[in-house]
Amino acid sequence: MRVRTELNFPSNLKDEPLIWQVCKKFEVVLSIVEASFSTDVGWAILILEGKKEDVEEVLRYLKDKGVEISKIEETG
Repeated sequence: MRVRTELNFPSNLKDEPLIWQVCKKFEVVLSIVEASFSTDVGWAILILEGKKEDVEEVLRYLKDKGVEISKIEETG
């Protein structure tokens, strides 16, 4: 499964290495398409690739951490 997703990171998560945690914790390939972070908030467009269960688990993990997932498109 390959999905493109848009994420919004609230200010309380600005110091957490969430993208690094995803790469270490889950069996997915993560590509950063575009991203912008300031001292208060951040956003990123990512492509996640892996088994359907693993990709879904990553999205649940991020949502549980407080990341807003605004768009998910399956791309392949």
